[in-house]
Amino acid sequence: MIITDFKIRCCSVPGKGFVPQMLKSSGSSDEIEFLVYTLTTECGYSASSFGFAAKSAHGSALLAMKSLRPLFIGQNALNREKIWQDFRKADRWWSHLPIYSYGPADICLWILGSLKANQPLYQYIGGFKNQVPVYCSSLVLADSEAYVAEALAVKDAGFKAYKLHPPNQNIEEDLAIHRTVRDAVGNDFNLMSDPVAAYSLNEMVRFAQELEKLNYLWLEEPLPDEAFSALRELKSKVNIPIVGAEVLAKHPYSVAEVIATNVVDSVRADVSWSGGITGVLKTANLAEAFHRNCEIHTSIFHPLELVNLHICASISNNSYLELLWPTDIFDFGLKQPIDINNGIATLPQAAGLGIDFDWDFIDNHTFQLIET
Repeated sequence: MIITDFKIRCCSVPGKGFVPQMLKSSGSSDEIEFLVYTLTTECGYSASSFGFAAKSAHGSALLAMKSLRPLFIGQNALNREKIWQDFRKADRWWSHLPIYSYGPADICLWILGSLKANQPLYQYIGGFKNQVPVYCSSLVLADSEAYVAEALAVKDAGFKAYKLHPPNQNIEEDLAIHRTVRDAVGNDFNLMSDPVAAYSLNEMVRFAQELEKLNYLWLEEPLPDEAFSALRELKSKVNIPIVGAEVLAKHPYSVAEVIATNVVDSVRADVSWSGGITGVLKTANLAEAFHRNCEIHTSIFHPLELVNLHICASISNNSYLELLWPTDIFDFGLKQPIDINNGIATLPQAAGLGIDFDWDFIDNHTFQLIET
C-alpha cells in the first residue's frame, strides 16, 4: 500500500453563536476552521481524517503539508511504526510542528490498514468492547443558572456524567457554580471539573478540597500540565483524583515522567493532540503498565470523536468517550451521527471508521485545497 498522494482541505463553518471566541478563527468572529487530510495509495485505497486547525486552517495546512507530504509519499501505509519514527526524527531536526499536525495523517494510516483488512477500526487496533459510556463537557458559560440548566439537560438525555469548564474569573464564583450544579443534579450523577489551570497552587489546593466535599469524580488540568512539581504537591494534599497531560507535546515520551513519578492519577490523550492513534495507544499502554487510566480527551469535531470512540473500544483503561455540549455544535462531516442511546455509544461494524464522511458538506465548506 504505497502512498502516492497527500492532500489537505482547509475548511470553515459558522460558530452558531455558541462557541467561545478562543475556538474561532482569527479571520472571522463567527467561523470555526478545521482541516481534512486525505491519503491515497497506489492500490486504490484512500482514507481521510479531520484535523484541528487552531486559529488558521491555511497556516496549519501549509506547515503540515511542507513537513509531512515528503515524509509520507512513497512509504508503505502499513508501516505505521516506521513512519512514526521517521517523523520523530524529522520533527526534531527541523519541522517542530504543532502538536495537532501529525495526528490526522496517522489516523489515515490506521484507517487504510483497517480497510485493507476489512475490519472495523477498533477491532483492527485490537478490540476490547463494542459499547462505551459517554459524558458531556460544557463550554464556558455565563453563570450558575446556565451550568445548572446544561447539567440537567445532559442528565435528562441519558449521558453518564457532566464536566464543567468554569468561567475562571473568580475562584469563589467558580466554587459556587460547582456547588449549585451538584445540588441540582443530586449525588447519584457523576460530575468532573476542568478549570484549565486557572489558579495558583495554593488556590487549587482549596479548590480541590471543596470539590472533594462535593463528591466530584476527578479534577482535570488543575495546574499547567508541565508543572510537575506543583502537581505532585497538589496531589499529595488532596484525595480527589488529579487528571492531566493532554497538552504535553510528544506523547508518550513526555508523559512517561508524569506517570512514573506520580504527577497525576490518570493521564489524558486524544487522537488530535497526542500523535494520532499511534500516539494514544503508546500513552494508553504505558499508563496501563503502571495500573493507571488513560482518559480519552475530546477532539471536538465528531469525525475525530468517532476515531476517539474506536480508541475507547480498543483499550481497557479508559472510562468514557467525551463530547462537548451541546453535542450538535460539532456534529458535522459524517453522513450519520455516532450511535448513542441513553448515554452509551455503540461501535459501527463496517470496515474502517464505519461511518462515511459527508463529502458534500466538506466540499461546500472547503475554501482551499493544499496539494504540495
